[in-house]
Amino acid sequence: MALRALDNTPEHTPERPKKAPKKSVCAGIENHLAGNEENTVPGSRSPAIEKAQEDRVDYIASADLQPLLDPEKTAQNLLQRLESKDWIKVCEALNDVRRLAIYHSASLTSLLDRVVLLLVKAMKNPRSALCKTSIMTSTDLFNGFGHVFLSPPMSDVIDTLLLQLLLKASQDKRFVCEEAEMALNAMVKSSPALPLLRKLEHYVNHSNLRVRAKAAVSISNCIAKLEMEPMKEYGFSKILHIAADLLNDRLPVARDSARSIIASVHAAFSKDHGQHDEEGQLPEDSWKSFCATSLPPIAAQAVEKIVQQQ
Repeated sequence: MALRALDNTPEHTPERPKKAPKKSVCAGIENHLAGNEENTVPGSRSPAIEKAQEDRVDYIASADLQPLLDPEKTAQNLLQRLESKDWIKVCEALNDVRRLAIYHSASLTSLLDRVVLLLVKAMKNPRSALCKTSIMTSTDLFNGFGHVFLSPPMSDVIDTLLLQLLLKASQDKRFVCEEAEMALNAMVKSSPALPLLRKLEHYVNHSNLRVRAKAAVSISNCIAKLEMEPMKEYGFSKILHIAADLLNDRLPVARDSARSIIASVHAAFSKDHGQHDEEGQLPEDSWKSFCATSLPPIAAQAVEKIVQQQ
């Protein structure tokens, strides 16, 4: 056997080959944000890059949006930008829609129906950033154009937007859900109550129980806003039927909304008939008679009980 040298010189260990440095995800993001994506196949980016891009999207509050320097020029290519396949550019276009709605509504009026259709398309997109931006845009549109949304030709277009807002308000993503609820509140606040109620009534029997609950809240707020004559035009009895259906709903939110609706109808009915006792309350027999003629016996009893508990 060969003997090891007796000196203290350590054995020589060959160096391991160095690995080539990995490209960082951040570098890829920076290249994309800098516009270096000519050779990138759409949809080929990693989920990490896509998520980082969404994190870079700024959600600008309505109060922080600034007027446009040239609103007419912005409006000219607005539809083309909203139809872009680049979702970041669509978000930028949506923010311009918001600026137009807040500060330059006259420049947006002629495009409103087409803008809403593209807005709904963006709202259906699975990207949370694009979805939330589109919902924020709908809030500003309601605040700026609520008085015309329920008039032709916008009346048909608004149906698709209303359904999407109810669906988004019913989903599990909290930040999307809360934004959709704010948009629905803006819709009720800014739109004529009677035409809106006629739109909302179709969702009382929706197959999705969460959609029913969100619709119930909007219906309750809408009825509370109704003046006497529009409520009489719609019909006390018809409103009671809506409330009676919601009283049997599985979700507490829908049932609470039903109680609020019944309270609004009772107050309006009392005021309209002018039959009060010394304490300012409607006589028991008159209200019972109205409920009995408007509802099935079991539903009438449930409605009467709620009024007695108030």
